Formats: sequence, structure tokens, C-alpha cells
Amino acid sequence: MTQRLSVGLLFGGESPEHEVSIVTARAIAGHLDPARFDVRPMGIARNGVWIVTGDPFARLASGERPERSTVPFLPLEKGAEATPLPDLFFNALHGAGGEDGQISGYLELLHRPYTGGGLLAMAAGMDKWITKRLWESEGLPVVPYVGLTEEHWQRDRLTCLAECGKLGLPLFVKPANLGSSIGVEKVKRTEDLATALDRAFTFDRRVLVEQGLDVREIEVAVLGGDEPQVSVPGEVIVADEFYTFEDKYIHGQSRTEIPARIPEDLVDQVRRLAARAFTATDGYGMARVDFFLERGTGGLFLNELNFIPGFTSISMYPKMMAASGVPYDELLTRLIDLALARHAQNSAKQKGFQSGSSWFQNS
Repeated sequence: MTQRLSVGLLFGGESPEHEVSIVTARAIAGHLDPARFDVRPMGIARNGVWIVTGDPFARLASGERPERSTVPFLPLEKGAEATPLPDLFFNALHGAGGEDGQISGYLELLHRPYTGGGLLAMAAGMDKWITKRLWESEGLPVVPYVGLTEEHWQRDRLTCLAECGKLGLPLFVKPANLGSSIGVEKVKRTEDLATALDRAFTFDRRVLVEQGLDVREIEVAVLGGDEPQVSVPGEVIVADEFYTFEDKYIHGQSRTEIPARIPEDLVDQVRRLAARAFTATDGYGMARVDFFLERGTGGLFLNELNFIPGFTSISMYPKMMAASGVPYDELLTRLIDLALARHAQNSAKQKGFQSGSSWFQNS
């Protein structure tokens, strides 16, 4: 019998999406093939300390903030310094710390395979402003927008407001590096814009302001690398004025349709654009790519991509993949296989260089 791989399941984290990550990780832990994988939950508390003993799910759910190890370079809880490294890490950390490349860089230093994209892809994909700039450089369609930094906002509020005003009303104000619609506001009156920006800057030092269009929300799931598999599209039929955090995770008034009721030629266009959007950021592993389909004109715009989308068995990403022939359990296994393949590819690369000279020794 083949020896099982130990899988360190990373979840929780310091971001505002801490609770969402716990739900995602519980679903993953319950569906990884026990014949092939030995799942080792590793919860990251709200203070950044890694909980690896006892029941990390229960300890995080209780709000525990354990004492950090006395070893300066270890994020582990005190007393867990001898915890062995797993064979592979499954990244289920939503938001900052997990979805922005930070954990990818750290796991690279540990020389362990991990699911999802590398540092570049994750960092670029997390920042909605940078994502749009990358897509624009590839000629991909995006909603008109203005990007603002907190420094610019504090230095010259009037100029910032004037730049945003050119987009017209309504506007959507979004922290650039958050997900799950946290911190997103729809602004219908000019006099409310400054307050919305102030609130957005409490979450992030970079904020995106987008033109508010009358749209349908179309999504696809992407799986793979340079030639990814793209799912059938789904649609989120929003109950409120936009898809809010409360609706996504608490009230559940919106509904989804898979496949989306759109013409076949539009399906093909969505899938082609999704693959290009994914590869433009050096995407790898998985992503949910979100589109806006403007009701009046039929215009199609890329909205954002999410490299660690909601991942319970009833979340849009797994449901779209299931509708495309990849059930949830198989999806998890394929993500791990992709992680192992990318690690093997990177490990085969020449890392060092020696000049053959002693020029540097006495410099």
C-alpha cells in the first residue's frame, strides 16, 4: 500500500475573512481521500500564531489567541516547536496572509509543495487594482475605475473626489486587497463618497473605485496551469443591490444558477476570457473568475479573480467544477497533484550560481 501523504491544512489567519476560512477548511478536511491523505489541521489564530495541537478547529472557533513560540523565527504556538513538517500544505487561507502571496513565499522557504499559485500570481490576483492593470495590458475588458492610495487621499481629497466623480454615479468603493465583499459600498450620492472612502481606507491603504453598472454576475471556475480547464459558467442572481457579505454567508437570499442562462457564443467568450485572465497573472492551481454582463448593452467585463474562492461543497467554485465533470473529492485530489507537479518542476531548476572566481571573498 502506498504511504499516505501528510497534508498540513492551513486555515483561519489574521484577515477579516478568518471565519470564512474556517468553514472552507472544515469542508476540505471532510472530503480529502483518507486512503491517500493524512490531514493535519493547522489553524492560524487571529494573532498570527499557528495552532497545531489538540483540535485546531475548536480552538480557533473559540477565539483562542495562544502564546507564540519563544523561537523568534517560528510562528508556531509555544510548546509545539518540534512539530514535524507535513509532506504538503493545502492553503485554505482566504484574504491577506494566505491569498496575497505571503504564505506562498513562506512555504517556498520551507521547501514544501503547496496548493494554489505562487507568490507572484497570488499577490497580483489579490490586489484588484493591480489585477485590472495587468488585464488592461493584455487588452482584456474591465469596468472603468480609479485607483487611490491612502497617501494620495490624505494629501489631496478634493482631487481624488474629482477623479472619482468623472466615473459618474453610482460608484462602488472597494478595499483593493479584501474579498467576500468585506468593506465594499455602493455610493449613490456624491456627498456620500468621502465617507465611503474613509471607511474603505480603514481596511486597506489601496482602494478601488469603480463605475456602477447595471449588470448580471457571471462566474467560471478555472483549474490547472498554462492551459487550464475552464468550467461551465454560473450566475449569481443577487437579491440585494450587490452581492454582500451578509447575503453570501448569513442570510443567503441570493441564488445561483449553473449553468448560467446565456447564449452559447457568450459562454465560449466567457471561457476564453477567463483562461486569458488566469494566465495573465501567472495563475496556477485554481481560481474563480468573475464577470459583469451589462444588461443594457450586453457588454462583458472582467470583474476580479479569486485564487482561494469559497470552497465548501455548496460554494460556486466546486459546484461549477462538478457541473463540468470534476466532483468535489476529485477536485481536491487534483489540486494536490498540481501542487506536487509544480514543486517538482521548481525543484528541478538550477538555484545556485558559482562564478569560479574568488572575486567576492575580499570585497
